Amino acid sequence: MKKNWTKLLALSMSFTLTGCGTASPPAAESSAAVETTVQATEAAGTEASGNGPAPVEQVWSPVDENGQTKRDDREGTGENGVVTSANVYASQAGLKVLEEGGNAVDAAIAVSYALGVVEPQASGLGGGGFMLVHTADGDDSFIDYREVAPAAQDAYSWLDENGEVKNGGTANSRGGLAIGVPGEVAGMEYARENFGSGKVTRQQIMQPAIDLATQGYLVSTYQSQQINDHYGDMTGDYPVLGSYYLREDGLPYQNGDVLRNPDLAKSLQMIATNGAEVFYTGEIADAIIAEIEKYEGLMTKEDLANYKVNMREPVRSTYRGYKIISCPPPSSGGTHLIEILNVLENYDVGSMEVNSPEYAHLFSETFKAAFADRAAYMGDTDFIDNVPLVGLTNKDYAKTISDKITDQCQKWQEGDPKAYEGNSTTSFSVADKEGNIVTVTQTIECSFGSAVAVPEYGFILNDQMHDFSTDPESVNCVEGGKHPLSSMSPTVVLNEDGTPFMTLGTPGGVRIFPTVAQVISRVIDSKMSLQEAITNARIFDNGTDDGICYELGAPGGVDEETVKALEAMGHTMTAKGEWDMFFGGVQGVIYMDDGTLVGAADPRRDGKALGY
Repeated sequence: MKKNWTKLLALSMSFTLTGCGTASPPAAESSAAVETTVQATEAAGTEASGNGPAPVEQVWSPVDENGQTKRDDREGTGENGVVTSANVYASQAGLKVLEEGGNAVDAAIAVSYALGVVEPQASGLGGGGFMLVHTADGDDSFIDYREVAPAAQDAYSWLDENGEVKNGGTANSRGGLAIGVPGEVAGMEYARENFGSGKVTRQQIMQPAIDLATQGYLVSTYQSQQINDHYGDMTGDYPVLGSYYLREDGLPYQNGDVLRNPDLAKSLQMIATNGAEVFYTGEIADAIIAEIEKYEGLMTKEDLANYKVNMREPVRSTYRGYKIISCPPPSSGGTHLIEILNVLENYDVGSMEVNSPEYAHLFSETFKAAFADRAAYMGDTDFIDNVPLVGLTNKDYAKTISDKITDQCQKWQEGDPKAYEGNSTTSFSVADKEGNIVTVTQTIECSFGSAVAVPEYGFILNDQMHDFSTDPESVNCVEGGKHPLSSMSPTVVLNEDGTPFMTLGTPGGVRIFPTVAQVISRVIDSKMSLQEAITNARIFDNGTDDGICYELGAPGGVDEETVKALEAMGHTMTAKGEWDMFFGGVQGVIYMDDGTLVGAADPRRDGKALGY
């Protein structure tokens, strides 16, 4: 793709973080949005708000007048482009950059930085991720800015003399040893320099995020719950985190409070002025290492200086004639998404009622087979030479899996794909009417990452080492410079003739690729709208003792009769909460036959699609 990507406007941002600018709301949404904003601003707590500037305008609220999360009004349509993300502020940020003349990559970068302000528990400057770029002329580019292990870290760094994870099992998820070398800033700069329009400056792209951090934004019920869940970290071993996400009275921010982070605004402005160098070799790098050392981490300034963005070849396949383009290693997501779809292709899924016993059983067995292969074979291909990607995505291999599926629950061992060789996260997408698409998934791993926040700079460092296996013999064990295995699956779906059909992505840990597979199948097989496919209740099974996890609250869920039928097949059934984020937060965009772009956002989160 050429750097002068002038026609790339924006469509869908499937994100899990949020950000905002000062873009004017689409005309169709303006009056209601302004009224909602005024009401929410009046409700904001004066103690939390202080006497600071007015918060950034919010053109739509994710909560109703009672402070409850809305479960509808998530779609956004446009003739030119749509931005859909996990937070309306982030969607506003992307839309603003598009209106100023930026392309979809520029807009995606704006969303990325904005989400790091408004949904810091999910991604930010201290994290990393993947970006898939598909152009109208058919070129695909995959940018890997995933975190890597520090050079001095190995499979034994966090294990005690008994082979157990130190600090009561938290050394790989909290504190210094959990932190991987961040890639987000390098990734955003690489994308801007190589795929940006050149028509907007770095300052313009980052200004919406800077405004959010400076002026503040309205805390949602969802974010308040996330802060509440981590109150112990903030008042315990990680007081710097608490200094940013607890109010002056020491209590968690509540829905409607205004949250500002001037330290983060300072960091963002330093990057806007100086580029990635200030983060990886300059003042911010010094601050990162000083804080990591306080928590006995092994990362050095040389690790930061040596971080490199990787360009990789996407994985590709087809599903019932549609073309699938997705995420290669170090993510397992795209490979096993294709493996799952290849198995489903052997069944008439469209004739099955969604979440019926027959449907849930088929998806459960298919998921378990994919997870068995994932555990056996998948790792960072920069370190593992024999990852059988071609076999795992081979349709004949998938047929061997479907041939083993019976009408009873079974335990799955890995197959032999080599015989077929001839070969808390956030997600968002941007696309335009020309068929240019950018889809991104990025993360700081667990909610609030390692809980280590960088004082005076306002951002949280990831706990990406949590994605490595603690088994020193695993293909996914820790080695210096190695990428941990991921499940992130930013995905583009094309029509048989190569024209754009859909793009989507989701957070959710190992639930990511099973969730993406369910949404794709529901659109293609079950003829649901994209919003309906996202809103509909989901299931998950990775072969553990929990069996089939099913969601309560969302429409079309597994009912009691289905639970009994599946138990009779031998399945263990585990109910999850209502509208549970365990099942991810999908954001996506679909191209309609009349040329209209429709963005869909997940009601399990604060997402909203905006179009123009």
